[in-house]
Amino acid sequence: MGTLRRVSASILFLWALAFAGSGSAAWPERPLRYIIPSAPGGGPDVAARIIMAELGRQVGQQVIVDNRPGGSGTIGTDIIARATPDGYNMGHGNILTMALGRSVLPKLPYDVERDFQPVVHMYGTPNLLAVTLSLPVDSVQALIAHAKQHPNQLLFASTGSGSSIHVGMELFKLMTGTQMVHVPYKAASVAIIDLTAGRVHLMADNINSIGPHVKAGRLRGLAVTSGRRVPAFAEVPTIAESGVPGFDVSAWAGVIYPARVPKAIVTRLNGLINKVLATPGVSDKLPELGLQIVGGTPEQFGAHIRNEFTRWADVVKRAGIKAD
Repeated sequence: MGTLRRVSASILFLWALAFAGSGSAAWPERPLRYIIPSAPGGGPDVAARIIMAELGRQVGQQVIVDNRPGGSGTIGTDIIARATPDGYNMGHGNILTMALGRSVLPKLPYDVERDFQPVVHMYGTPNLLAVTLSLPVDSVQALIAHAKQHPNQLLFASTGSGSSIHVGMELFKLMTGTQMVHVPYKAASVAIIDLTAGRVHLMADNINSIGPHVKAGRLRGLAVTSGRRVPAFAEVPTIAESGVPGFDVSAWAGVIYPARVPKAIVTRLNGLINKVLATPGVSDKLPELGLQIVGGTPEQFGAHIRNEFTRWADVVKRAGIKAD
């Protein structure tokens, strides 16, 4: 009887493996859902819709973009963590929800290491450091000199305490030995209105958000925050080459899955997204938005998330940053 039970168990196990394998091979057989933990119309939403529309064409299935804003990204990210792990529910993981949030938010409803699988690092989002026209500086070095001559008199805007825009500027202060006052806003658009009016003095915001105001001459662009120049603003130097060596700050985003999605599906989606990122209509459109395409393996994206958490946890601690 014991032998019969073992044989029966073995048959069931092999049947289960065959079933799982065939399910992975057939994926996707119906529409997919891409959950974004931010509102429609913003930078993440625009980029995601470009990528997911092409993914839908590649697999012959609709990809439904599902915006779930709120709670500094935690509401939508928690929905991703709790979604059915069948490969049809994927989500948008970014610098705030995967790295910064663990240091600046008092309590997260999910555990980044336990509840998610990284799929692919899609892109980086450099910021553009811009100043109000009334501020008498035209370079990063002039800004540093002015800030040192007028400690705690310059006001820098961000989209909230603990945001990548805020933390990036705190790193700038630490690396340059300057003292400036943080002014948090609930939306970049409101901050930019005050910046153009001179009510605040500077801001390092996403290029696709602040860039049009620089090109229109309403603000003065000093430098980009990434380690290399951005094609959309090729004439604008990096902060690193402007006298702050080693400075390299970019927001970023990638695709994540709930933890228990089969590895075969993770691998297949990774290959598909990499193909999408290299497809004309995506590879040319994202740089126009100021985004730097990355791609790569799930393991590389996982390592990036861990490195970013460690890096920014140190900055948050040294700068004494707390969420709103």
